[in-house]
Amino acid sequence: MNSSTLTRLRAEWAPSIPRELLAGAVATFALIPEVIAFSFVAGVDPSVGLFASFVISIVIAFTGGRPAMVSAAAGSVALVAAPLVASHGLGHLLAAGLLAGAVQVVFGLMKLGVLMRFVSSSVRTGFVNALAILIFAAQLPHLTGAGPVTWAMLALGLALIYGLPWLGQRLQLRALTAIPSPLICVVALTVLASSMGLPLPTVADLGKLPDSLPFFSLPEVPVSLDTLRIILLPALAIAMVGLLESVLTASVVDEMTDTPSNKNRECTGLGLANIAASCFGGIAGCGMIGQAVSNVKYGGRGRLSTLFAGVFLLILMVALKDWVSKVPVIALVAIMVMVSAETFDWKSLRALVRHPRLSSAAMLATVAVTIATHNLAAGVAVGVVLSGVFFAFKVSHMLEVRVHDEADDTGATALRQRTWRVSGQVFFASADAFIEAFDVLSAEGRPVVIDVTHAHFWDITAVAALDKVVQRLRHHGCTVQVLGLNEASAVLIDRMGSDAAPVSAQGGAGG
Repeated sequence: MNSSTLTRLRAEWAPSIPRELLAGAVATFALIPEVIAFSFVAGVDPSVGLFASFVISIVIAFTGGRPAMVSAAAGSVALVAAPLVASHGLGHLLAAGLLAGAVQVVFGLMKLGVLMRFVSSSVRTGFVNALAILIFAAQLPHLTGAGPVTWAMLALGLALIYGLPWLGQRLQLRALTAIPSPLICVVALTVLASSMGLPLPTVADLGKLPDSLPFFSLPEVPVSLDTLRIILLPALAIAMVGLLESVLTASVVDEMTDTPSNKNRECTGLGLANIAASCFGGIAGCGMIGQAVSNVKYGGRGRLSTLFAGVFLLILMVALKDWVSKVPVIALVAIMVMVSAETFDWKSLRALVRHPRLSSAAMLATVAVTIATHNLAAGVAVGVVLSGVFFAFKVSHMLEVRVHDEADDTGATALRQRTWRVSGQVFFASADAFIEAFDVLSAEGRPVVIDVTHAHFWDITAVAALDKVVQRLRHHGCTVQVLGLNEASAVLIDRMGSDAAPVSAQGGAGG
């Protein structure tokens, strides 16, 4: 292996091994409360979500397309999976995870990750902000009815998380900046709660933790068309939700690190990870934006941080279960509050005033629908649709049709040529405006030129609009020429226009 290959692998896997390991550890502690909570949402034991997160993190560290991104059992997938578990049990959920993974692999191999380019920056901002709000809202049950001790420990945890890095920089103490403050928060609050016997809920109170390693086992369901009928729609929903959340999370990490990622490889890698998770008794998952943000924030840049997040999770849940069970939940709540604050795009609040109102509306709609449904896919879908509608609305108003009458030597215009000059985009949203711009009655019996040199016809609705105008003019005794069709528009008209091909030929359409 030559030096260039070693340099590339080092940059991809571990630019700085200590930072990768510490960042991965922070992501692990950020995973624990959410994964356990999501397991309850899906109606499965915590071990199902924890084992899935372990397997997914390890597999996607090798197969994913976005280094430093954390993937695990996610709430959006849990919401989709819950009805299937309730009606048919865990076995069918694991079978649906296998099928969903296969769909995701095919999606990536067909290079359909490019479809995510249609998600506008406004929708991506809404996606990030909505997820930050949901992460914060998920912590509120732990604070409902909390006493002074709980609030004091939360305040202490946040003070450690935010204060230690600031203090380390002011005093130039490398120890306070080298070790991620969330890890110090977990250790300090655990020691304090245990030594003082504080009456605080612990991780052990969240649910039964696993007591053994996961083992390979195919889902125990009948191999039949009836089983396929049961799992098909849930599997497709799991696949699409997982792909959407993972690719959008990868885009967020791209922006944070100023590095590109392979979205198609990420889709394929997620599919392989979900297949593996289902074979080891785990629920399907996807990218976790909160954990990915914390991983990157504390120095994760390579695949090692993702790998270690999964490995460390297994170590904590099995080998160090007795210690982890004593960690106060409020310490993890403090970490998740920090994750929520770091995930939210605070600049977007000021941008609401500066940005175009339609873009801001798309962002706010994404946030509102996501929070109302607790479904990120639904929020993004609404945002994408609104962005498309708003874009079509704006482009449709760029169409301009001007009329010019040529006069003879005496100045009479009654029988002289009339020219309509069209500029802009003609498509389904502007086709009616295009038709209405032609006053065919005023041109009755006159030679007419429709100059489209500065226009472009995009679809069959545009072609039909041009056909309708030409037919109306001819019906009123006009001879019609269409000039200046560009090559793409001419090809579309020749292929799809019932009356347009003769028009372009008669008019001698230009390039």
